[in-house]
Order: sequence, then structure tokens, then C-alpha cells
Amino acid sequence: MLLLTAPRGTPPPLRRLIIPFLFVTALFVTLYMRRVEPDFLTTEIRGQAMGTSYLVKVVSAANIPASYQALSAGVQTAIERVNQSMSTYQDESEISQLNRQSADVPFEASKDLRAVLTQALIISRETGGAFDPTVGPVVNAWGFGPNKTTKPPTETELLAAQARVGFKKIRIDDLTQTIRKAQSDVYLDLSAIAKGYAVDQVTAFLVESGQRDFLVEIGGELRTSGLNHRRKPWRLAVERPGPGQGDVHKNAIIDLGTGAMATSGDYRNFYEVDGRRVSHTIDPRTGRPITHSLTSVTVVAPTCMEADGWATALNVLGPDEAMGLAEKKKLNVFMLIRGKEGFEERATAGFTALRSNLKRPE
Repeated sequence: MLLLTAPRGTPPPLRRLIIPFLFVTALFVTLYMRRVEPDFLTTEIRGQAMGTSYLVKVVSAANIPASYQALSAGVQTAIERVNQSMSTYQDESEISQLNRQSADVPFEASKDLRAVLTQALIISRETGGAFDPTVGPVVNAWGFGPNKTTKPPTETELLAAQARVGFKKIRIDDLTQTIRKAQSDVYLDLSAIAKGYAVDQVTAFLVESGQRDFLVEIGGELRTSGLNHRRKPWRLAVERPGPGQGDVHKNAIIDLGTGAMATSGDYRNFYEVDGRRVSHTIDPRTGRPITHSLTSVTVVAPTCMEADGWATALNVLGPDEAMGLAEKKKLNVFMLIRGKEGFEERATAGFTALRSNLKRPE
């Protein structure tokens, strides 16, 4: 019988199949592990609105760049809608019309105006009036409204302005979508919270447009989503109070990722009378500018409207009362308190958890 055998030194048939298979598999794994992630680009949109500047950064894969024209148009539309609703500098804005409305006459209000005013009244109640959307007449009397002046009001003028203030003089009816004023001369001013809401509206537009990674900033109020172009969480810092701009406080750098941050301070907008600082931050309860040592308050919250309103409210309260309320409400807060030898820092537990000790932001 003739037996056919493989030449000496030749691998069996099964082995001849396995060896190439293992080689191809190893090559595939190697190439997969070494694959190059796509580069990411940042599209920046800048402009002026609401009496300040705005910046929007949208991160997208380099092979699928974001459309600048479409994004820019949508951002401007979102901001302008809020401005037309809540600007006291525009005579025909929605809030200006409401301010001219007679007492006890229902004013049909937009969803935007009702949403912001509702949040403002919530903060007003929870702070005992330290935040008050009707404080406008007093702010104007001190020269920080549309008609700028560095001349403090007389006691008579201040009393007259203070008589128009009181958040309890406002009623919102969501069922009829109306707002009522208890007095005809009640004057609403939402400037302490409207920019934050505008940030939220730009955010809503970006999300609806399919964007996941972005930063929105209007007048220093911020909201972020996803990752930056380096594929890391957005890193934000609290500005150091002082005459210059751009310096950051090394102990207040946070990796925000997705969220909102707003800061309220008395170190930029003020004037002096006989060597005494007159802050633009007015305590609605007294009708006078704050005089305590709390220099700035930074709040991190889910929405920029909340962060914006709470930052102003806590700045009015002063360091001790503000910190107590912030801890009670479990707010993420960072404070800088002016002292003889510099600034004292205070942070709630929530903010401390967010804080990064890196020396410089990315």
C-alpha cells in the first residue's frame, strides 16, 4: 500500500491555517489599539448684546465641522429674544411695557418673562428680600440705572424710591399667563438674573441643534456642556478682584464639565464719594449699597439663571449670613472676603468637591 505523507518539516494542515489566522488577528488588534482619534476643532462666536459681550465655543470633530453661519444666527436670535423681553433700556421691550402697566391690570406675559420672574421671586422669598426684582427704582436713584450719575440720592428721593420696592407686590398667574402689579409705580428690573437666563437659552438652542460639547458666556456668566477640544472637562476659574482683568484665583479653579457658573462682585462697578465706596450692589431691604467685606461670590448650579440670581443674592447678604444660607440650601459657593492683609476664602462643601488645585487652567 502506498501512503502519502507530508514532506519532513512541513506543518500539519490545521496548523498551517491557525498560524496565518493568529497573525491577522494580532495585526488587527495592533492597528485598533494604535488608531488615531479624530481631531477636534473649536468654532468661536463673539458679539455684543445686553450691554456686554458674549462668547460661544462649539467643539466638533474636524471631519464634521460646525456651521458658523447657522450657529451664529441661532445664538443671536436666542439672546435677542431675551433682550427684547427683559431690557429696561428698550422702551418697547416686554418688561418696559409691564412697568407702564396700571395696578391690578393683568399683563399677558411671555413664557420667558414668567420663567425668569418666577425664579427671581423664589430667591426673593428664600433670602428674605435680599434679592428683589422690584429694586430698580432704588438702583436708579443711586445712579446705576439707565441714567448714570455719581451723585447719591437725598433721603427724600431714597424714601420715595424705596416705597416702590417689594417683591410681594408682584403676582404671576401661569394659568392665564399673566402678571399683575399691586402698585402702578412698581418697576421690575431683572438685570441680576436675565443674562444667566440668556445663557440658558443659547444652551437650549445648541442642544436642539445637536451640539454636545460647548461653552456659552455672556458678561462673565457661563454654562458648559461635555468636553473641550482636548477631550477634557471644561476648566473654569474665578477672577481675582483687582484693577486688572484676566488674573485668576489659584484656589478657585474647577473642572466643571457640564453645568453653570456665575460671579457677583463689588470690585468693578462702583463710584466714590468723599473717599467712600458706593457699590452698585444695593440691598433691597435697606435701599442702600452694601458696605460689608464680601468682595465676590461665585455660584455653580445646574442652570445659569439660578447661578446668576443666587450669586447676587448672597453678595447682598454678606459673608456670614450668605455662607449659612448656602450651606443650608446645599449650594456650590466660593467667596472672597476683603481683609487687611488680602482676601479670605470660604467655600461650601459642594464647591470644594469641584475645586481643582492645579496651578493654571487649561
